Amino acid sequence: MIGLLDHPTNGKILIDGIDTTTLGDNEVSSFRNKKLGFIFQFSNLLTDLSVLENVLLPKQIAGNNDITEKDARDLLKTVGLEDQMHKRANKISGGQAQRVAIARGLINKPSIVLADEPTGNLDSVTSETIVQLMKSMAKKLNQTFIIVTHERETFGDVDKVITIKDGKSFLGDQPSEMEVLV
Repeated sequence: MIGLLDHPTNGKILIDGIDTTTLGDNEVSSFRNKKLGFIFQFSNLLTDLSVLENVLLPKQIAGNNDITEKDARDLLKTVGLEDQMHKRANKISGGQAQRVAIARGLINKPSIVLADEPTGNLDSVTSETIVQLMKSMAKKLNQTFIIVTHERETFGDVDKVITIKDGKSFLGDQPSEMEVLV
């Protein structure tokens, strides 16, 4: 629902004070691209594009002229990939690809970054690197990350835990199949 990929049967979804349930399809697409960043379990990079081009893609789709190539380069530097920016996306490791995905998710300076199992496809050492990177980016950019995971222990201390079990949500740690970390 927060990703605006589905509509609620009742109620509202407010993001930055805007009732997204009143937006038409084109408005939802535009709003999603400008206000939401996405990080998936698999980086979903376009293999024919360079690392830099992958990061710039949401900016180009949104027609966001406030974002420059320098912004993308700065994000890649922040995630430790300034030396990889001209490589093709299929020539970097899985952990590097996930860091590119984080930079891509942040390029439009979204209000919320939604991360769905962002470490689920990574080994434990790389997972720890990605977790620490997301936490530092959240603090540095004053950015809200909402992380869905089955691996609660991987993320350590977070601001809020919402546990979902059998379609019901609980604030705080509960034994569950899925947890949402904020």
